[in-house]
Amino acid sequence: MAINATRRSILAGAAATGLLPFLLGADARAQPAGALRFGLSSYPPNIQPWANSGTAAATIKLMIYRGLISYGTDGQLHPELAESWSRENDLTWVFRLRDAKFQNGDKVTAADVKWTLEQVASEKSTAHLRTEIRKIARIETPDDRTVRMITRVPLVTLPNWMASYHLPVISRQSSGRDFIGAGPFVLKSQERGSSLELEAFEGFYKPGLPKLKAIRVVAYADENLRVAALQSGDVDLIEYVPWQSMAAIGDNPQLKLDAVDGPFMYLVFNGSKPPFNDARVRKAVAHAVRREDLVKAAFFGRGSPMAHLPIPENNPYYNADLKDGWNYDPALAKKLLAEAGHGNGFACNLLSTAQYGMHKDSAEVVQQHLAAIGIQATLNLPDWATRVAIGNRGQYDLAMMGTAADSNDPDGLSNILDGSLATAYIRSYGLPTPRISELFAAGRAEFDEAKRKAIYRELEQVAIAEAPIVGLSWRSQGYAMRQAVSGFRNLPGALTFYSGLTLETTTLS
Repeated sequence: MAINATRRSILAGAAATGLLPFLLGADARAQPAGALRFGLSSYPPNIQPWANSGTAAATIKLMIYRGLISYGTDGQLHPELAESWSRENDLTWVFRLRDAKFQNGDKVTAADVKWTLEQVASEKSTAHLRTEIRKIARIETPDDRTVRMITRVPLVTLPNWMASYHLPVISRQSSGRDFIGAGPFVLKSQERGSSLELEAFEGFYKPGLPKLKAIRVVAYADENLRVAALQSGDVDLIEYVPWQSMAAIGDNPQLKLDAVDGPFMYLVFNGSKPPFNDARVRKAVAHAVRREDLVKAAFFGRGSPMAHLPIPENNPYYNADLKDGWNYDPALAKKLLAEAGHGNGFACNLLSTAQYGMHKDSAEVVQQHLAAIGIQATLNLPDWATRVAIGNRGQYDLAMMGTAADSNDPDGLSNILDGSLATAYIRSYGLPTPRISELFAAGRAEFDEAKRKAIYRELEQVAIAEAPIVGLSWRSQGYAMRQAVSGFRNLPGALTFYSGLTLETTTLS
């Protein structure tokens, strides 16, 4: 729950007088040399390597796990546990592993990669990328350092999947509960709901890294407390800088702000039942929202309206002809409702969360605009972990979501659009998208760039017509840190949530 104005005043005064650590209940001990204190936006619901449980969990996963490939600060694919990869033919990718160790001291081998992919693709798997990895027909391991993946169909996007933080390579010696990774930090302890302690992994394969000796992660679910903790010096780095605080942090000579555009807000629907199983009703919602109001209310102008699929203008796949596909048109919204048999409107519930102001504020704007066309939406604002669970179970009518694409490739949008994928809170529940699924499959199988562009242009047109999601706004996504922190970078565009990769090069003077 957000703190009230009186408490904000108390916290502001406490930050100025140095009393904040005592009010927050935080550890006020002197910081050990080479240890970073990181203020996370929430305590991860879980840190299972192949699950999607939010960006806070992803940041922890990027500390303790590594995959075959990852991303560099330039936003391009970079070697990780695989020192190289190549396409042998349209159905075969070959990965050559480097000399690396897991955190139990065992070498990373081709057998571990094969085991990892088999776990992800197994019948009982709940892995985020299960559907994608099941497109691999066979995995060959001719020696300990070579992995050949033979796919059922051509897959130009397979390297992007191998770079996902949802697909780290795990030791085959792992148990069902304790997963052994090969990342730069080892999880040493955790206080459930509060904090996690990590130490540098001395056997990390990159010489001289990580530069930090330890990281103490403290969860500050209240964004005002998170900012106050940074301002007081109780933490060194925070994620999810509240948009109303960005200007003040940028003007503070003791702090620095690193913000990028790339994440976005959108609506998802429960398509398993009326009324949102009807595309006309979903489109009515799309045309009911004046997105400029949402950008002002939730992001203090640090964003821009998005009445289309989340493909940015600087992306080679951007289609300017569709930028106003879901433009604000309340008269059209009412007409669509009437055609769907809801001329008098209806009542429904709108799921969001109070833990992130951007989710709550965006939902309130949408609620107001829906009321104007006759849809009376009751807000449900649980904490983030509950919001994830409710979304996965489909216990909502429509829901506010915010995320980034899986990559800067348009296929990275399949995670929110493709209804053939396993159930996940980030996409609409029980809503089949047969033509969209076909077009994503065609795009993955096409190596000719011009033909790929034509495929995704058609996909956009279908998505505008069927509205499996409703795009709302781009948003600026920020990390803030004390001047003593260096080496940490906010990765560009859709990759901002991969920024935890740079904790391996982060230093604290």
